Amino acid sequence: MKLLNDGFIIKKPIKINSRSHARCMAEEKRMGHHSRYCKNMGTRGSRLPTKVLWMRRTRVLRCSLRKYQEAKKVDKHMCHDMNIKVKGNVFKNKRVLMESIHKSTGEKEKEKIFFDQFEAKRAKSKASRENKIFRNEEHLAQMLRSLEKKNHIQ
Repeated sequence: MKLLNDGFIIKKPIKINSRSHARCMAEEKRMGHHSRYCKNMGTRGSRLPTKVLWMRRTRVLRCSLRKYQEAKKVDKHMCHDMNIKVKGNVFKNKRVLMESIHKSTGEKEKEKIFFDQFEAKRAKSKASRENKIFRNEEHLAQMLRSLEKKNHIQ
C-alpha cells in the first residue's frame, strides 16, 4: 500500500471497450461503404436466395396479368395459359410477358380477320351457287315452254 501511495506503483484504469468505432462503421456500411465483393460474409445464394427472386418475379407477372384481365386486354382463357407459362418459367421479366401478350392478341385478331374473310367468301360462293341453280332451272323451264309451243303448233 505504501508503494502505491508513494507513486511507485501506478494503478491502471479499467479498460472500457468503446462502441464509437463500431457505430461509425455501421453508419458507413449503411451508406454503402466497405461492401466490396471480398467483404461479403456469405455466398450469393445466402445473401439473396434464388427462391426470393423467383417469388418476386412470379408475383409481379401474376399481378400484371390480373391487371390486364381487369382492363379487358386479356380474356380468361389467355390469362390461364399465361399463368401456366409463368409457372413454367417461360417469361424472364414483365417486358417479355407483355410482348408475348401483344403477339398473341395480334395473332388472334389476324385469325378473326381471316375467319371473317372466309365466311364472306363462303357466303358469296353459296349465293352464286344458288343463283346458278336458279338460272339453270329458269333456262330449263324456258326450254320446256318452247318445246311445248312447238308441240302445240304441230
